[in-house]
Amino acid sequence: MIIDMPDTTTRDINKRLLQEREEGGAVALGRVLTLIIDVGPNDPEEAIEAANEASHEHPCRIVVLVERPDERSAVLDAQIRLGGDAGASEVVVLRASGDVLSHLDTLVMPLLLPDAPIVAWWPHDVPENPSEHPFGRMAQRRITDASQCDDPGATLRRLAAVYADGDTDLAWTRATLWRGLIAATLDQPPFQPVQRAVVVGESTHPSVDLMAAWLAEALRCPVEIERVPGAPAITQVRLQRASGDIVLDRPDGKTAALRQPDQPEHRIALPIRQLRECLVEELRRLDADEVYGEVLQNGLARIDA
Repeated sequence: MIIDMPDTTTRDINKRLLQEREEGGAVALGRVLTLIIDVGPNDPEEAIEAANEASHEHPCRIVVLVERPDERSAVLDAQIRLGGDAGASEVVVLRASGDVLSHLDTLVMPLLLPDAPIVAWWPHDVPENPSEHPFGRMAQRRITDASQCDDPGATLRRLAAVYADGDTDLAWTRATLWRGLIAATLDQPPFQPVQRAVVVGESTHPSVDLMAAWLAEALRCPVEIERVPGAPAITQVRLQRASGDIVLDRPDGKTAALRQPDQPEHRIALPIRQLRECLVEELRRLDADEVYGEVLQNGLARIDA
């Protein structure tokens, strides 16, 4: 069900949500969090689709803010999506312009679920300081995506300078499977120190930087980045040890080959993670990701040095 509410207020939107819940029998207590999505002036549909899919694991109320910079008058148009149009969630799309955008926190407050955690997500432009953004100040978790910025590397360094507990970036989430495979490999004998590590990947992909920063922080060894224009994200990680190299190689973005000394080659399904998978993973935890904070603040400094 899709309900359009042109030139409205958040109070009227909330009343309509209550009315639909009473008439349709929807149970508000089934929502475990409020997800605020700030898409700026961009098309919100891709983010809404990913959030709807993630809501099957994390039922939530989704509040989407779309800015209309071409409209100068203070207008708020809304659209409510329920049932099959909203996955396992309630979706409220706010299209705001003019002075309405000057008070983002009070704009969404009437739509927050009571006593439920709040997650803020910026799928496109990254705020200068996520934790000081009006949405970031009210959220327990703040999700950015440096890969969508013009200069992902510079964005990561800026995020490192303003990091606060609860911050995370989907570039970090996209490298989760790589980190898990590398950690599992190093947990097996021979337990030798890594003398040098190399990360190969797309020249501007922020997951390449975060993977290298994680290795530098965890292994305390020199880490080199080989940047390949047009490569499918991370394509290879090489760890040099006295007994021989460990190589995790994924040239096609789909299947990886793990090669170790004196062992047969292992083939592992390792496709590039989709937006929905990354969002689901980030919504599983509402506490601070301490490892991400250490890698962002200390690991990046190590590889830059």
